[in-house]
Amino acid sequence: MTNFDAQFAANKESWNKRTVFHKDSPFYDLDTFKKGKSSLNKIELDELGDVNGKSLLHLQCHFGMDTMSWQRLGANCTGVDLSDEAIELARSINDELQLDSAFVCSNVYDLKEHLDGQFDIVFTSYGTIGWLPDLDKWAEIIAHFLKPGGTFYIADFHPTLWMMDEEFKYIKYDYFNTSVIEEEKTGTYADKDAPIRFMEYGWNHPFSEIFSALIKNGLTIGEFHEFPYSPYNCFNEVEQGDDGMWRIKGMDEKMPMMYSIKAVKQSAR
Repeated sequence: MTNFDAQFAANKESWNKRTVFHKDSPFYDLDTFKKGKSSLNKIELDELGDVNGKSLLHLQCHFGMDTMSWQRLGANCTGVDLSDEAIELARSINDELQLDSAFVCSNVYDLKEHLDGQFDIVFTSYGTIGWLPDLDKWAEIIAHFLKPGGTFYIADFHPTLWMMDEEFKYIKYDYFNTSVIEEEKTGTYADKDAPIRFMEYGWNHPFSEIFSALIKNGLTIGEFHEFPYSPYNCFNEVEQGDDGMWRIKGMDEKMPMMYSIKAVKQSAR
């Protein structure tokens, strides 16, 4: 894999800056979470199913609200994130709530150096793989940490969504992973007025790349779904429906906004 250490370092700094504002934002609603509300959405709850008594590895967990929500449902959870500020906050919340989730600060690609063991479930969701340039390496890490017969689950924003400009007026970016996308940003999706500025680096991944990486590394895809809405109000030009989901204004559900994949590691691997 090409050396992307400089880009990873910049992304780590950007997420450290975001975390300071995310923890107090209405978007994350940390106070309500601390009182017992789950941060998980119906989509992943329904599709992943019962996690009680299972070990779960959560990749790119930010400050761990989903990780701890899975633990509240009975899973034995470990969360991983690149941002040391996010992991420090996750550990603080975990201790405050007297939960038992573990948190590891690591780039996904370096996780073998920081974590041992295998898990029944590897989970990742919403705004994750776009920060990773090489999905073959990502899928190899997933397979490494999954027990034989274990389940991998991802819910994330749709690849075609990342082709569009921020107002959904025209195609701005390539569907395929042709090069790094470098952008200077201000504010953050959870607090657009946050007084922060940073560089970020991302990569678009078509479904052919996602599926091929998982299959190549011994995972059998059992379920794949696409949705014309987002459970989060984190984009411009969206409106909320009666079902609580957010859709692009004027699109009449013509464009997909998210997808999910559920796969199982082959027992022989």
